[in-house]
Parts: sequence; structure tokens; C-alpha cells
Amino acid sequence: MDLEYIKKLVRLLDSTSLTSIEIEEDGIYIKLKKESKIPKLVTTQINPQSQIVENMNTISVPAKTETVKQETKEEKSSSKLHEIKSPIVGTFYRAPTPEADSYVRVGDKISVGSVMCIIEAMKLMNEIESDVAGKLIKILVENGTPIEYGQPLFLIEVE
Repeated sequence: MDLEYIKKLVRLLDSTSLTSIEIEEDGIYIKLKKESKIPKLVTTQINPQSQIVENMNTISVPAKTETVKQETKEEKSSSKLHEIKSPIVGTFYRAPTPEADSYVRVGDKISVGSVMCIIEAMKLMNEIESDVAGKLIKILVENGTPIEYGQPLFLIEVE
């Protein structure tokens, strides 16, 4: 099952009043359930020959936390600003390797689908792409910083 598909399910559960989602596809069963405002992802593998269900993984996704942000006069006055938020919990990296140049810098023109950063989660490197076109105004996270689900990463002035 595709990781992006699972992320979409987590966002769906988080943004609605639903308390659980259950899906079975290709022998993989996924159940997302909100408990004390923390959705949990439980994945099990169904063995068709013996009908044995084995627990394979349990991933907890922290609930969104309130972040206090001081806005500059420029940020307050512009209604065309868009935040790119983290779709997962992990470690934020601005470049693919420590010696490489950053994917983006403040002032860069950004197009839809541009790689903005990498978030390392469980030893997997996940490229985070822009969902809007515009100019990068601010990078809200320091390189190598642990981040949370839904945490704002970039501020883009939408064209």
C-alpha cells in the first residue's frame, strides 16, 4: 500500500469528525482510530493460506499541537501567503546531503511540485513538494530539527 495513500487517510481522519477508518486492500488491513485526539495506524497482514492475522506495525501519529507564531507586519498585511506544513513526524533537512546545496532559499521562485525539503521518518527520506506556485518568503524550521505532523515549514507568497 502506498505511503502517500496512508498519509491522505490520516489527514482525512484528522480534519473530520470521523473517529475511525478501516480499509482492506490486497491482503493488507488498515485501521485508523482517534483516541484522545491521537490517531493511530495499525497495519496487519492477512495470510490467505492459513487465515492467520499477524500484527506487523503500529505507528502513532501525534495530534496537532498549537504553535505560537509571531507574525511580521509583512506577513499580516499579505493575504496571499500560504504555509507548507509537514505531512509527517520526522527530522527536517533542507538538502539531500550535508554537503549539498539547499533545495530552496528565501526569495526563490517556487512552482507546484518543486521539492522543498526532506523529512526523515523511520529511516526513510520523504521529499516534501510545494502544492502552490509563488515566491519563498520564509523558512520556518532550522535544518536538522525534529518536527511534528502539521507543523508549518515554509511561507510562500502565492502568485
